[in-house]
Amino acid sequence: MMPQPDPTARHVFVYGTLRCGGSNDISRFSPAPQRVGDGEIAGTLFDLDAYPGAVLGGPARIKGEIYRITPALEVQLDALEEVKPDGSGEYIRREVVVEVAGRPIACLVYEIHPARIEGRPVIASGDWMSRA
Repeated sequence: MMPQPDPTARHVFVYGTLRCGGSNDISRFSPAPQRVGDGEIAGTLFDLDAYPGAVLGGPARIKGEIYRITPALEVQLDALEEVKPDGSGEYIRREVVVEVAGRPIACLVYEIHPARIEGRPVIASGDWMSRA
């Protein structure tokens, strides 16, 4: 019998240290996420020294990876990204649609709080893993 998909599972778009090979590689978390593919979203990527921050929207593109995650892993990611219910945390959890292999997938994405990017340089390539 084939295992049934988890109806509570969601997807997350990761663009920084949570990417494969990053300092917070999402594959090290438990329960293990399932990689769905690579994608891009509209936004600008800022260099915050040890990690990046994304501001959604606009003409620029941000490169990242899409993972299927459980609610338990989502809680861990919210804690790592310092998400606060009132929006005052380091990151704000948003939802975007990312196209993967021609299929739209609703994904969580962690957008940096606007107060954290003042004076920070833009990563023009939109790719944290290949920044120069």
